[in-house]
Amino acid sequence: MLIRLNQIMRGWSNYFKHAVAKHTFHALSHFVWWRVVRWLRTLHRWKWKDVRRRFTTPDGRWKPITVDGIELFNLESVPVTRYRYRGNTIPNPWTLHDHAITA
Repeated sequence: MLIRLNQIMRGWSNYFKHAVAKHTFHALSHFVWWRVVRWLRTLHRWKWKDVRRRFTTPDGRWKPITVDGIELFNLESVPVTRYRYRGNTIPNPWTLHDHAITA
């Protein structure tokens, strides 16, 4: 399940990383984490104490959810790059032709 979930989240984040999506990535990452924890609690009949025991370090920090070396993809780690192309830097046949004549 984690492999397919990671594929969907990675594809979705790569598609939307050129938009204003940092807040949305944070909200979705939070939502997915809670849904996976809820699913694990239902599947294994864990109490909240069991979840904390399995997914926290001895100093109390949360560890990423991993299964057999596969880690849940963190949407917040995707860099958001806005406005890759501006103004005259958009490639088109006319600007390429003008540069060929003047160069």
